[in-house]
Amino acid sequence: MSLTPADLRARSETEAARLPALLARAEHLAGTVLLGEHGRRRAGMGDDFWQYRPAQPGDRRRSIDWRRSAKSDGQFVRELEWQIAQSVQLWTDQGASMRYSSDPKLPEKIERARVLALATAVLLNRGGERVGLTGGRLPPRRGRAQLLRLAEFFTSDDAADYAPPEDRQMLPHARAAFFSDFMGDFASVEAALTKAADRGVHGVLVQILDPSEEAFPFQGRTIFESIGQSLRHDTLQAKDLRDRYLERLAARKDALARLAAVTGWQHLVHHTDQPAQTALLWLYQALDGAA
Repeated sequence: MSLTPADLRARSETEAARLPALLARAEHLAGTVLLGEHGRRRAGMGDDFWQYRPAQPGDRRRSIDWRRSAKSDGQFVRELEWQIAQSVQLWTDQGASMRYSSDPKLPEKIERARVLALATAVLLNRGGERVGLTGGRLPPRRGRAQLLRLAEFFTSDDAADYAPPEDRQMLPHARAAFFSDFMGDFASVEAALTKAADRGVHGVLVQILDPSEEAFPFQGRTIFESIGQSLRHDTLQAKDLRDRYLERLAARKDALARLAAVTGWQHLVHHTDQPAQTALLWLYQALDGAA
């Protein structure tokens, strides 16, 4: 069924209204985390002290720190700090499986993923980093306009139940963060991280789960249906499925952790009933360690 111009305008206005709210939540979350200056540093042109090193042939006399050299038998050069802005690429699962919440008081998994991803972008942008998306749709850039573009992208949904990680156009030696429940095809995640490792890309997998997906509190007759309604299972004794389900979930989390370790990534399991600040702080520090 085609949309009328009025329908299209109404939908566009609805989507646009979500933009400021999403960015406001992300900026508020970022504001609750107090962090030091971010970014990779090494010796070079700059204003801040980096380190002393022994003078070498070819060093200019004016670069020698005579006060430090007077304290020993050798001559020492005072090196300054050079901060190099890095590129961080994000992928957030927009699939239907992420639009799940077991309790009206809890955010949907996709909402938590979007806020965490955008809050991470806010912090990185403040540190002078370039942030964008995998896939080439939004190349890494800095600035407020880039944050607005990211927020706009994060308001769109994918019709598929499970969206595979977008691994196209990952920049060599960049860093990346993938946000998903990772309940879909494991092979697609394995392929994405293998490709990333081949390009020298390191990053983090943030696995976002609803607490009911960990506890499996279902009993008696239960109809399990995917958010996209492509999968449906009717059982008279849901509790009989609990042990098998929990074993498979534990196996998936273990497989993700092992894949991350092999490819130089890190893996975090985050539940939507946990404070978002805790996950954001871990994420920020993990990306810093991946530099």
